Amino acid sequence: MPRQGLDSGRVVEEAARIADADGLDAVTLARVAQALGVRAPSLYNHVDGRAGLLRLLSLLGIEELTEALRDAAMGRSGAEALAAIAGSYRAYALAHPGRYAATVRAPAPGDERLAAAAQRALDVIVAVLAAWGIAGEEALHRVRVVRSALHGFVSLEAAGGFGLPLDLDRSFELLLATLVAGLEGARQ
Repeated sequence: MPRQGLDSGRVVEEAARIADADGLDAVTLARVAQALGVRAPSLYNHVDGRAGLLRLLSLLGIEELTEALRDAAMGRSGAEALAAIAGSYRAYALAHPGRYAATVRAPAPGDERLAAAAQRALDVIVAVLAAWGIAGEEALHRVRVVRSALHGFVSLEAAGGFGLPLDLDRSFELLLATLVAGLEGARQ
């Protein structure tokens, strides 16, 4: 019988807390169970093992990140919208490193729920790129470029990879200016 007050949402919430504090690799059923004051086997009433738990954590992260990107883009277009979603992306990744790490992997084939969540995130970026007249397959390539640039920057920043005594915000602004210049060039 499931423990009173314990459900999959609570289990994922605890996994997210652990992931953000200690990294995605620290999320184990034993660690989550200990934090919740239950035995690890009882978590199987709520999640489909560690793989299922990580999938739900990925879903949570993608949904949160999508909401943050959508909110940032609202009422903006072009370079202003790109800067807003980029700043939101960076803020989310730094504030929730474990959840963010769970969002990086593409959904497994056949996982319609996770694929739909990932598509909603993709749609936000595609909508921003539309200001440059970029659509269809080309938009997907450009989304990869934007995502790669942002992921690279926030991953290096989170790992302490920028050791020079230079303003990180200025470097991020230059990254965005470079992306915008590339998008402007796509119009030609």
